[in-house]
Amino acid sequence: MRGNASRDELHQIGSPGPGVRTGADAVSPATRDQVRERIVEAATGLLHHQGPEAVTTRAVATRAGVQAPTIYRLFGDKDGLLRAVAERAFAAYVADKAGQSQTDDPVADLRAGWEAHLGFGLANPDLFTVLSTARHVTGSPASVTGMQVLRRRVERIAAAGRLRVPVPRAVQMIHAAGTGAVLTLLAVSPEDRDPGLGDAVYDALVRAITTDHAAGSEENAGTRAAITLTSHLPILGGLSDAERGMMTEWLDRIVARTPERDAGQ
Repeated sequence: MRGNASRDELHQIGSPGPGVRTGADAVSPATRDQVRERIVEAATGLLHHQGPEAVTTRAVATRAGVQAPTIYRLFGDKDGLLRAVAERAFAAYVADKAGQSQTDDPVADLRAGWEAHLGFGLANPDLFTVLSTARHVTGSPASVTGMQVLRRRVERIAAAGRLRVPVPRAVQMIHAAGTGAVLTLLAVSPEDRDPGLGDAVYDALVRAITTDHAAGSEENAGTRAAITLTSHLPILGGLSDAERGMMTEWLDRIVARTPERDAGQ
């Protein structure tokens, strides 16, 4: 199989002749994939070197050596192209993130992931801005995988008995704080950035969602125990689906209780 689509094939996708199938249907799937990859490469280069404003249909078409209609046929519109660029870059980042080795300290592993997140965002400002725009990546395979990686890290903290809040809330808090920290840093020039902001946000976040079990504090011990047990439910044997669902409901009720409500009982 040829490694690259020829210019005649690229032209065929953009401008079909009389009597032939139109658009991307006129060539083989392999050739369409080659052309698609070439366009994504061109858009990625423009985004990285010149910023989002440079990613125009005309500029991408020229850089990729295709006609503008080809981009519309393969991606729908500019947003579709940006989604493809973001998905590709984010997929590579998530794959690297998922492959990071774990230690016996889940909180330390969470910090390592946090630092990797900030490093990625600051090293790829324009791309991170695209990734942070919901319409580009929400629900994409890479986005879903990234949240799964984060959730697994939080579940390890819960399994160790060190999570103060329910897993879903902790995941959303970390995601929101991480995105906000990077965007805040990117909003100012590098020389004006607070180099300690990322660490300060992380430290405040960890104090809010975790506890040091070694301290032996009994504060909210019942809630922490319920969160820990919830994290183990999927792997507990001897329970039917109905029993597992009932136990999940009971544990969720315990976690949902507030200290003020308990004090009034």
